[in-house]
Amino acid sequence: MLFRVKECSDIEVIKALFVEYSHIKGAESCFVSFDKELNDLEAFYSGGAILVGYEEDKPVACVAFRKINEESCEGKRLFIRPKYRGKGYARIMIKAMTDKASELGFKEVVFTTKPEVMSVGYGLYRRMGFEELSEENGIVKMRIDLAAE
Repeated sequence: MLFRVKECSDIEVIKALFVEYSHIKGAESCFVSFDKELNDLEAFYSGGAILVGYEEDKPVACVAFRKINEESCEGKRLFIRPKYRGKGYARIMIKAMTDKASELGFKEVVFTTKPEVMSVGYGLYRRMGFEELSEENGIVKMRIDLAAE
């Protein structure tokens, strides 16, 4: 299967993936102000990017990041549709995100995750070099230094 990642400007494709992701049981706290985000994706991710992974020509994965300041961006919305999991797509999506963030001049990517809900993703982040910064109420803040990647 051919899998490729590209920046996406098709708002309907992005919304469909983000909404499907928002239905993961236990991930509700990851979607605070979600309606505001969906209603203005371009503004929400201004200074960053939304990447979509396609198997053949079908959108099956996404990840996004937004600018925090000149050196840092926040990674968000890593999602692989369930029937496409186990193919290594999450690793490819994370690498595409960190490459694009580095290309845009960011020095680090930070994000939060819930290991209890997303244990497979959490393990992957650790294996890919993300370090845990803090944990509060089951939500872990992580980062990766793009210069060290």
